[in-house]
Amino acid sequence: MKVLTIAEIEQQLNNISAESDPFFKRIQKDERKGVQQLIHRWQKRMEQERQLHEKFNEMNLYENKWRSQGYKYIAGVDEVGRGPLAGPVVAAAVILPEDFFLPGIDDSKKISEKKRNEYDEIIRKEAIAVSVAIIDAAEIDRVNIYEATKKAMIAAIASLDPNPEVLLIDAMKLETPFVVEPIIKGDGKSVSIAAASIVAKVARDRLMVELSTKFPEYGFKQNMGYGTREHILAIQRHGITPYHRKSFAPVKEWVLEQ
Repeated sequence: MKVLTIAEIEQQLNNISAESDPFFKRIQKDERKGVQQLIHRWQKRMEQERQLHEKFNEMNLYENKWRSQGYKYIAGVDEVGRGPLAGPVVAAAVILPEDFFLPGIDDSKKISEKKRNEYDEIIRKEAIAVSVAIIDAAEIDRVNIYEATKKAMIAAIASLDPNPEVLLIDAMKLETPFVVEPIIKGDGKSVSIAAASIVAKVARDRLMVELSTKFPEYGFKQNMGYGTREHILAIQRHGITPYHRKSFAPVKEWVLEQ
């Protein structure tokens, strides 16, 4: 039997998903150090994938609970942007199909920008419905951030087509005509809320990147409107933009001093 090169073995390993595979059993007997390193890396990757699948299944518990009661359209709802000094608060609502499968999906804050963008594309392509709502800084100042967040969530829910039957929401109580289940830290516990958190985060980040081209001195592309040291110094040097929240400290203090 031909002795395969390490590169050839690596290529074939990429097509194997079980240790019971005859090829895997064969190469386990190969004592070359390079082959044993490949086997170790493969086993490590399989374990990581197993953990991601397990986590994904756990994150479907809420969805499966409601589906078992006969509900089909279960929407995850989440927001991003409650804390920044500038920019809008953005909410998203997402209804996923029962067969949706995306191991690795999680709270948007826990995954890289690259992964968020990849997942956002997959979610938008495969979801039954996706909706995004934006409440700007002026409205946040007018009604306060808590009410603005609720307003964004309600608007996102209202724009879903088809209408949801159940709402899974990340620790926010809303008055809606639908069944609501608030879940503390839900973006890490429910796949639907995680999907909404990713869609909202990507949408808001893109808005802030656009704003950074109009107001480069504030570093919105890097800080997304949050109160970093550089951002606060820029406010002190250049004042504020129409996108700053005048009800938020230290923007509020700067306004009062003028």
